[in-house]
Amino acid sequence: MKGGKSKSDAKSAKLSVNKKSTTKAGKKSGKAAKDPNKPKRPASAFFVFMEEFREQYKKEHPKNKSVAAVGKAGGDKWKSLSEAEKRPYVDKAEKRKVEYEKNMKAYNKRQAEGPQEDEEESEKSVSEVNDEEEDDDEGSGDEEDDE
Repeated sequence: MKGGKSKSDAKSAKLSVNKKSTTKAGKKSGKAAKDPNKPKRPASAFFVFMEEFREQYKKEHPKNKSVAAVGKAGGDKWKSLSEAEKRPYVDKAEKRKVEYEKNMKAYNKRQAEGPQEDEEESEKSVSEVNDEEEDDDEGSGDEEDDE
């Protein structure tokens, strides 16, 4: 058959029609939504060091805009430090870890108790509540109108 479609052409046409979009809105993630009230994990000793190192590096190299260069220089510096020189950063990281664990215990306790009355959301959206407040202000005669 000249000019006719072969079976393989028909299959590929069907496949192209059935392709699904790969946008974020189309995907369903298996992960649960993150709780914004959950405490953040503490920084490691290296990241505590990097907080200080970034400031020094920016002062010494004001024209450098590369994040990678700062990270590489910080990593090299960290590797060259002795255990005694790393000790203050390790201690700060340990303090942050203890504080984090304390906050996590309190957070987990709140989660086990369930939602509080204050934390429950009303059925109205924020915009509806704001609209009602604006309507109340317009109807009251407390404010003088410009005449």
